[in-house]
Amino acid sequence: MKKNISTQISKHLLSIPLLLGMSFAINANDTPSYAIAIHGGAGTINEADLSEVQQQAYRDKLNQAINAGHVILAKGGDSLDAVQAAINVLENSPLFNAGVGAVYNFDGKHELDASIMDGKTMAAGAIAGVTHIQNPINLARLVMDKSPHVMLYGQGAEEFAIDQGLNLVPNNHFDTPHRYDQLLDAKKKILASEAKNYDYQASVNQLDANYKFGTVGAVALDKNGNLAAGTSTGGMTAKRFGRIGDSPVIGAGNYAENGACAVSATGHGEYFIRYNVAADICARVKYQQHSIIQAADDVINKRLLDAGGTGGVIAIDAKGNIATPFNTKGMYRATKVGDEKTNIMIWRDK
Repeated sequence: MKKNISTQISKHLLSIPLLLGMSFAINANDTPSYAIAIHGGAGTINEADLSEVQQQAYRDKLNQAINAGHVILAKGGDSLDAVQAAINVLENSPLFNAGVGAVYNFDGKHELDASIMDGKTMAAGAIAGVTHIQNPINLARLVMDKSPHVMLYGQGAEEFAIDQGLNLVPNNHFDTPHRYDQLLDAKKKILASEAKNYDYQASVNQLDANYKFGTVGAVALDKNGNLAAGTSTGGMTAKRFGRIGDSPVIGAGNYAENGACAVSATGHGEYFIRYNVAADICARVKYQQHSIIQAADDVINKRLLDAGGTGGVIAIDAKGNIATPFNTKGMYRATKVGDEKTNIMIWRDK
């Protein structure tokens, strides 16, 4: 069976320092028609390190992505479709750690993770450790819609992709020079640390935050009041041993429930998994009647930060109120409520 799967895949390939981020909120009317928020990852994003041209490139791509989702919502479309469309734009851009532009693992390959969740039905789909899926969020959606499962991994996920008619791409489809440079730099630091008798875990913990995470995601509320969330990532630079982060883990890096909220996370995945970040935020909204602003801030800037976890989330509630807290220097993000002006931000206040 394994040989047959490998043959199928081969056949298809041949043919083809810490600064707290304040929560930013968009307050909607009591009965908003629709709203969407996206992110392109949080991390050590120094304003001085990004030229005006680079900043504009990020802003332009965020604007393209949020518009891809917004146009669906404006026409009365489904929040799941809006989330998927927005994430596709980010996955296809080399600027972000998802799809093209994904980071490299320790062996110089790309392993991709993604998940999506429907707040109306509580259905969810996730994939992890795939190496030949051009748009991982699309396969996660198929897992949710076309399988009895929630999460599929690696070769099995790619066999399912073939069954569903997805075209596979060679792993080098995701290559980018700047990510490869990051890999070489990270490996140099890791190997130097391990030469001093540090283990791999200690070595990785000494890396800058930008090596540890980077993700894209979207959350949306449609005109029918349905919430959805999606997250996609290339994971952690120089990761080993088939490491899986929080992005494909429902409740950790992704969660949606009608009447409560939808959340997509970006950060040091091990902490987001351990503290069940996305679901925790929604639980505070649902059971403690906290606002989405308070719930997201309390989890990101208090509970998670006190534990040593870094990152951020985009979160939207049932009325279309949006929060985008982060406890790093910056987070690429954009929000749009109804037909109001799009807000595109990188740092705390801009």
